[in-house]
Amino acid sequence: MALRDQQQLPFDDKPEPVRGADRLLSAQELAVYLEVPVKTIYAWRHHKTGPRGFRVGKHLRFRWRDVESWLADLIAEEG
Repeated sequence: MALRDQQQLPFDDKPEPVRGADRLLSAQELAVYLEVPVKTIYAWRHHKTGPRGFRVGKHLRFRWRDVESWLADLIAEEG
């Protein structure tokens, strides 16, 4: 019997999706949520006017809490 059959390896279980403030969004997911083109997300990032984002390798990601904070700031500015 192989070792794999005897015990479960730590990477065998897929992790539960992250929910709440720690969730990461791709540029595409953020664009869908905000109902804007993906190109707008990248333009905001280039001009440093959108939510704070960061790279994971070549992939752009946004923390949900940063998106919420950015939206709250936009609403406060308009208020």
